[in-house]
Amino acid sequence: MSMARYTVRHALAFAALAAVCTAQDQGPTSKPFAVTAHRFAFEPARIEVNQDDLVKIDLRTTDIAHSLTIDAYRIAKRVEPGHPVTFEFRADHAGTFPYYCNLRLEDGCRRMRGELVVRPRR
Repeated sequence: MSMARYTVRHALAFAALAAVCTAQDQGPTSKPFAVTAHRFAFEPARIEVNQDDLVKIDLRTTDIAHSLTIDAYRIAKRVEPGHPVTFEFRADHAGTFPYYCNLRLEDGCRRMRGELVVRPRR
């Protein structure tokens, strides 16, 4: 077997092994979520991610202005009807964190609750 053929075989074997190892390494990923705020709830009311995931939220409302606030991550985003807001953050600490609407346009806003669940690294 020629040296060039031997080298190509080893390079292909190494590439295949690297692909398998990468597929098994379930490291941080990007997690997109579409969240709708409306009288007077969030959909979904629960977002689950892994620690260190990059979380991307596309926030919309169909009725009045609302916000999505997560105190633990220092996030407070306001959304208006017809003007969606997209934002990202790294879920860098594990736990269960409430999110809520911090606006008080109507009494129902204070009932708007959800939770962000960040599962710890393994």
